[in-house]
Amino acid sequence: MLKEVRSLLIKSITSIEEVDKAIKQNNVAFQVDHIRHQNHGDIASNVAMLLSKSLRADPRQIAKKIVNNLPFSELVERVEIAGPGFINFFLTNEAWSKVIRNIQINGAAYGCSDEGKDQHVLIEYVSSNPTGPLHVGHGRGAAYGDSLARILRATGYTTECEYYINDAGRQIDILALSVWLRYLGLLGESFAFPDGAYQGDYIVDLAHILLEEDGHSHYGNVAWLMQSLPSAPDSKIDLMVSRMKEQVDSEGFSRIQALAVDKIVSSINKDLRQFNVEFETWYSESSLIKSGALDEALDKLKTSGYLYQKNSAWWFRSSDLGDEKDRVVIRTNGSHTYFAADIAYHIDKYDRGYDWLINVWGSDHHGYISRIKASIGALNRNPNDLEILTVQFATLYRDGEKIAMSTRSGEFVTLRDLYEEVGVDAARFFYASHKPEQHMDFDLDLAKTQSSDNPVYYVQYAHARICSVFKKMENRAITYDLSKANLIFLSEPQELDLLRSLSRYPEIVSQASRKCEPHQIAYFCRELANDFHTYYNAYPFLESEDNLRLARLSLIDSIRQVLKNSLDLLGVTAPDKM
Repeated sequence: MLKEVRSLLIKSITSIEEVDKAIKQNNVAFQVDHIRHQNHGDIASNVAMLLSKSLRADPRQIAKKIVNNLPFSELVERVEIAGPGFINFFLTNEAWSKVIRNIQINGAAYGCSDEGKDQHVLIEYVSSNPTGPLHVGHGRGAAYGDSLARILRATGYTTECEYYINDAGRQIDILALSVWLRYLGLLGESFAFPDGAYQGDYIVDLAHILLEEDGHSHYGNVAWLMQSLPSAPDSKIDLMVSRMKEQVDSEGFSRIQALAVDKIVSSINKDLRQFNVEFETWYSESSLIKSGALDEALDKLKTSGYLYQKNSAWWFRSSDLGDEKDRVVIRTNGSHTYFAADIAYHIDKYDRGYDWLINVWGSDHHGYISRIKASIGALNRNPNDLEILTVQFATLYRDGEKIAMSTRSGEFVTLRDLYEEVGVDAARFFYASHKPEQHMDFDLDLAKTQSSDNPVYYVQYAHARICSVFKKMENRAITYDLSKANLIFLSEPQELDLLRSLSRYPEIVSQASRKCEPHQIAYFCRELANDFHTYYNAYPFLESEDNLRLARLSLIDSIRQVLKNSLDLLGVTAPDKM
């Protein structure tokens, strides 16, 4: 209905010369929104108030002029001027009937639009280092990123999803060391496993695979590896990595690295697919090094004076570009930092010609935003074309107790653990039901509860409940044709409220797309499901008189379709029975 009302306003405005001129000269972006309290109308616009200054006139007088020039519409019952100059539209029952016809005609496409037409978007999300399985924190980013991609596609954007694999650098060296040490343990070597290495059971599993595939070919001298190690944890690990490279040679080291990364990435991909998340591209950090793109980006920064050498390391002058301090890009030992690789990666994104770049990062990377934006500007790209969205991690609770987690020690709940315990639907809906930037407490017990307290159960039950009505029709051999329903029979206040909610859905999808807020869809789902359950408990369907029954069946079938469309955008199923 918003588009129809906006169209009426524009026709009125263009017919009033001074108003039309003021709109165009001042580029006035007026709003047309649904009204929360129906006694004030159904839809309101603030156009008159926005024009008051430029026209030097009372906004109520401007509103009166616009209202007097509105063309006739069978959708509008009356128009009132309220408060300081709001134009409030009261819609007819025929307008709400049109909503159902719209849903019946468009089906799964209801709520979709072409507002992002010809815009090419790249969303990079999850991108967890391939040093272990995904945990529940990554799950929240996965659910958010995938839901956002679905919503952008629904609003006409050509959208691609990408996972950036950090398969080079110090953490991957430590991963290889961790696997090798467990491998030596399987060969009978006895030693204290270092705290700075990766501790999880998955490391032991990788060591078993290495032994099975390569036999004893990577055997090493543990006594020499462990002797005279420094006490500082980082220095200790780095020296052990260096000694490992000497023992297994570069080919053996690369083999262990590749095996570990490949197996972990494969496992991550499998987990994400099970979680209804898929990526068009898996982009490797090592490819930037092999192609020379990383060196090329750093050379350009050197040439332009944005890099300088200090204490045998190369630094980026990010403090000159809004960052709190300068950042190292090449360490004293000649190895590049993750930041250096990220610079090259983002320049590659820009060079691929997208109209809009979106990064979804964990909130712990918030401080990283300014330095990335600074490097993009230094290389003559527009930092404003990159939008970086942050997602808070989730805290798990079971039996009212917080579950402690530590990634490095291996004590964490994996994403697979989560969806196997509560189900993919519950996990995704719970994640989507919170604003991404807000802290989230995930109650595992609630997620498994089959009651109205569990939001995903409540929404899915609404869909299944509607399906059961039509199943009863089938069992009773009652024939019907929803296209022939006379929707004027929908006159109860709850019915009109439901029709208003259904009419709002396209705008909800549009807002969720513009603001990158999938939680708006989840909120809408819950409200619509709640209103339906209340309506279902208050009014008969199958026992109603024929005309009323057909009208009510049309209404609830439209609710079913919109619930399904909404859940699809969140990557959640809409079951026919529960």
